[in-house]
Amino acid sequence: MGCGGSKPEANDQANAATHASSGTASVSKFDGGPRAAETPANEALAEQGEKLFQTKGCSACHTFGKRGAGPDLSGVTMRRTAQWMENQILHPDVMVKEDPISHALFGEFALQMPNQGLTPEEARSVIEYFKHQDQEKDED
Repeated sequence: MGCGGSKPEANDQANAATHASSGTASVSKFDGGPRAAETPANEALAEQGEKLFQTKGCSACHTFGKRGAGPDLSGVTMRRTAQWMENQILHPDVMVKEDPISHALFGEFALQMPNQGLTPEEARSVIEYFKHQDQEKDED
């Protein structure tokens, strides 16, 4: 038992989940390299991505600037690579099992992100929407 009577692994998982939100979870093979926000958003793709974000139901769990049923997406392109986000969007079931960041987020939110059946091109447009949101926020 850890301090306070809880199991040490429960504390470790809670700490990893906290770090995942702040962008400091264990190293992911998909999250090395430049952050997605380091390149300007493609506005045409961002517009398509916004439509997909609404029609695929992403907004039911995700918001920008506040915690919802799923992680707050505000600043996600400054915390994550495009490769990590694309893999999370396309393969959330695999990511939660194999990726330490995704696993920690699952531990924090206790909600499995569903696979929405997006194509890689659609996933990239959703990421461009995230970049647009973050870059628009930085301009305010």
